[in-house]
Amino acid sequence: MQKINRQNQKIAATGHAVGRVATQAAIMLMGKNKADFARHIDAGDFVTVINGSKVKFTGRKLMQKDYIHHTMHRGGLTTTSMKRVFEKNPAQLVRRAVYRMLPKNKHREILMKRLTVKA
Repeated sequence: MQKINRQNQKIAATGHAVGRVATQAAIMLMGKNKADFARHIDAGDFVTVINGSKVKFTGRKLMQKDYIHHTMHRGGLTTTSMKRVFEKNPAQLVRRAVYRMLPKNKHREILMKRLTVKA
């Protein structure tokens, strides 16, 4: 069995759009940036996003975008604006973007444990 060599990767988010930073982080977490990438092997790196509070928003996303959550009970729909999430915890905004870009399977939570976002 081949030994997995994990490295520490850093991404500076200052002045970059949230989606661009999240895409880079998701690619590194899955290991797609490596030459020996295989979909069935988890060979991704540890990723640290620095200055998560200094990301740039394009268009009017900060005012118009809403995050929707439903509790599966009657009347359980809750919406939270992107501006409120950003004011409360800027790092959470980057984490949500990366979380939604990862594959929707049982490995997503494992990959997210290797991501740290510093505001």
